Amino acid sequence: MEFRHLGRSGMLISEISYGNWITHGSQVEEEQATACVRAALDLGITTFDTADVYAGTRAEEVLGRALAGQRRESLEIFTKAYWPTGNGRNDRGLSRKHIMESINGSLRRLQTDYVDLYQAHRYDYATPLEETMEAFADIVHSGKAHYIGVSEWKASQIREAHALARELKIQLVSSQPQYSMLWRVIESEVVPTCEELGIGQIVWSPMAQGVLTGKYLPGQPAPAGSRATDEKSGAAMIARFMEDDVLTRVQQLKPLAEQAGLTMAQLAIAWVLQNPNVSSAIVGATRPEQLEDNVKAAGVKLDADLLKAIDEALDPIVERDPAKTESPLQRP
Repeated sequence: MEFRHLGRSGMLISEISYGNWITHGSQVEEEQATACVRAALDLGITTFDTADVYAGTRAEEVLGRALAGQRRESLEIFTKAYWPTGNGRNDRGLSRKHIMESINGSLRRLQTDYVDLYQAHRYDYATPLEETMEAFADIVHSGKAHYIGVSEWKASQIREAHALARELKIQLVSSQPQYSMLWRVIESEVVPTCEELGIGQIVWSPMAQGVLTGKYLPGQPAPAGSRATDEKSGAAMIARFMEDDVLTRVQQLKPLAEQAGLTMAQLAIAWVLQNPNVSSAIVGATRPEQLEDNVKAAGVKLDADLLKAIDEALDPIVERDPAKTESPLQRP
C-alpha cells in the first residue's frame, strides 16, 4: 500500500480507502462485511470511510464492531453528517443541533472517542454556513474530530468554508466528490480551487459504480446480482452509465488495460490516482477477493500514451459539467 497526505495536512492516508456505503448493514451480512474489513486491514488499507446515513446508521455499527480491537492510532476513520437519520424535523441538515447530535451518535456506533475526519455530506442551503462551521469548530476543539471535510460541494462553497475554517482555527482538508474516467465534473473548478487551498480529494465511485470493470456489455442484460439489478445496491445511480454508447466505449478500455498488465478495475482506480490532487480512492467490496484486486492499483503509474488513449476512447461520453456538483436546495 502507498500513502498520501490528505491535502496539505500532516495526516497520511492509504491511497486506497475502504468505504461501506451500500454494503455493510444492507447488501451483505455482517459476517461477510467483517471479512472484507479484515481483508482490507491485511492488505494495508488503514483508511475507512462511512456516514451516519448509510444503511440507516447500521453501517457505522457494523464498521465499529469490525474494527474493534485494532490499534486506534493506526487507523483513519472518516464519517459524515447531513442526510436524514430519523423522522424528526431536525434529524437532518447541518444545523448546530443536528451536527452535535450526529457526531455523538456516530462516535457511539463506531465505538471510538474521535474520528479523524468529520465531513459535511452535502451543502445545506437552509443553514447559515457560519453556524455549520462554528459547530464543526467546537467538535474539533473538543477532540471529537481531528479535521473536517466536505462532500459534493461546489468550488465557491469550498472557498467560503475554508476561509471560515481558518478564522475558527480548524483545518478543512478534504473534499469527497464522485470522480472517475466517466465523471470528471470536478476537474475544471473544484480541483484548481482545492489545489490552491491545500485541500485533497477523497474520491468515491472511481469505477463508476462498476461500469468501468467492463462487466456490463452493450445490448445485453446486466448480470444477475450486479449493482445494476439491485435497488439496495445503487441501481438508480448506475443507470446514468448504462447506455449502450457508454458501455460500447468502455469495452475499448479492455485492450488498454491488458497492455498495461492491469485488470479493468485496477486501471480505473489507478487512473483517478494519477491526479495529484487526489489523496485517496474509496472502494467498497462484497467479497474479500475484490479488495485483493483493487489494492494492486496503489502506486501504479500510467504513462502519457495510455492516458491519451483512454481520453480518445471515452471523450464523447465523459461528463465534465461542473454544475453537476450540486446539493439539494431543500433538506431531504
